[in-house]
Amino acid sequence: MKLKVKAFGVTKDYLGGKEAVIEMEGRTVGDLRAELNERYPQLLGLRSLYIAVNRDYADENRVLEITDEIALIPPVSGG
Repeated sequence: MKLKVKAFGVTKDYLGGKEAVIEMEGRTVGDLRAELNERYPQLLGLRSLYIAVNRDYADENRVLEITDEIALIPPVSGG
């Protein structure tokens, strides 16, 4: 399965741009998280990383489709 993943904040630096195409065997958000952590181990250093699917935060068991809009939402700070 090939998925297009949008990166925001510091995840853009880790993935090398605003988007990345991830090819993986699994079908769930948890599978995607594991694949991302293997390819981009810097992500493991984030205190939190949410994965949104079709503009909603997704739990690890959500099944992904190739047409889903997927976004990585790292922790943000501001004042």
